[in-house]
Amino acid sequence: MIVQDTAIIIAWKRIKLYRMSNLSLNKQSKIKIPWHKYVTEVELLGLLIMLWCLFGGFILISASWWTGIREMGDGLYHIKRQSSWLLAGSGLFTLAVRTRISFWLRSAPYAILGGTLLLIATLIVGSTINGASRWIIIGSLQIQPSELIKPFVILQSVNIFTELSKNTITLRVFWISAFGVIILLILKQPNLSTAATIGILIWLIAWAAGTDFKGLFITAIIGLFVGCASILLNQYQLIRVLSFIDPWKDANGNGHQLIQSLLALGSGGVFGQGYGFSIQKLQYLPIKETDFIFAIFGEEFGFMGSIMVLVFLFFFNFIGLRAAYVCKENKSRILVIGCTTLLVGQSIANIAVASGIMPTTGLPLPMVSYGGNSLLSSLFTAGLMVRCILESSSITANIYRRKVTLVR
Repeated sequence: MIVQDTAIIIAWKRIKLYRMSNLSLNKQSKIKIPWHKYVTEVELLGLLIMLWCLFGGFILISASWWTGIREMGDGLYHIKRQSSWLLAGSGLFTLAVRTRISFWLRSAPYAILGGTLLLIATLIVGSTINGASRWIIIGSLQIQPSELIKPFVILQSVNIFTELSKNTITLRVFWISAFGVIILLILKQPNLSTAATIGILIWLIAWAAGTDFKGLFITAIIGLFVGCASILLNQYQLIRVLSFIDPWKDANGNGHQLIQSLLALGSGGVFGQGYGFSIQKLQYLPIKETDFIFAIFGEEFGFMGSIMVLVFLFFFNFIGLRAAYVCKENKSRILVIGCTTLLVGQSIANIAVASGIMPTTGLPLPMVSYGGNSLLSSLFTAGLMVRCILESSSITANIYRRKVTLVR
């Protein structure tokens, strides 16, 4: 009788263990991870992301101080608002790190659908600022769907192109058409830079996933044609390109922004004017706290400071690609490549614009430029990178192994 009772108790405990572990596995979210056992890539990425955000806040205080005093009566106005977005972004980063990648991959199609509807709403009820309708304004909240949709485009591109041979022709055509619709909706705003960024991201992910080069080449030609057509059809974009080619032709008009940016970088010299001592931020350089924030940094920290930023981006890119190499699953590997490309590529593009290497694009400097949408999108993207590395290491694998052992 005692033996029978003992057997029943053991069986009951096993059933409870099985149900608990099953429940935990089915939730697909918020998995406990021993944070002290992070692999090197995660430690480095975490440190670099933290430094990137601190650097962004440090530069934003200086770049926006004069504008804050003049327009809002508070030099810290912009950094106060940015800090609240940073707090929200940190929560989003943590959520991305603690949630399984499979959950985000499954959620991507629904997020893309929601983002597409918001892009359509932007064209209908969106607010027009500087000739472009990119924002939906609700009270003091400005929503920029084209910025928020970026990480989900990466996720869905990974879904489609890593399993291209397994997908039906109907599914392939549907999603490639859906990506095309997203790009066209963003072009309609008009926002060529973001449309080009998303198009290049999708193309690079398809290439990294091993898609046939002939198809990629044809797609690249079509994309180039659409981009040129958009520039020719939209006077706003054509003027930007012409002012980039010869900004001095209209120095007090369309070329003013680029000229002031170049003057800021040039006056910085080798070691800069010193933190807070920029002259160009005193009503000379427009939108200095967003698109041209790097010009203010270059003026205050000079050529050496600018080189250090490029070295930082190179190191971040190196760690990102090394992390992709560490990933054991193909989806995680391609996802890390896509996220790294977005963060580093957009940073390089922003710096190139401020330096006069590229026409004015309107792309923010990730985690540095003022703006909540860009900050949320960037931190979520960074969180996806970290999560991919965690899942590809032995950390999460050991957790599941222990659960299975307990059940058995």
